[in-house]
Amino acid sequence: MTCPCGSSIVGSDEDDLVVKTQAHLTESHPGMEYSRDEILFIAY
Repeated sequence: MTCPCGSSIVGSDEDDLVVKTQAHLTESHPGMEYSRDEILFIAY
């Protein structure tokens, strides 16, 4: 998955991708939160 900021986020499975994406959002985009379903929708 590629974040609009240009960061590439790769997970070994869906759960890992969701965890890594949520961590990226917390670190790089405070205040932006997406649910598991939203992240997977964007990723696919």
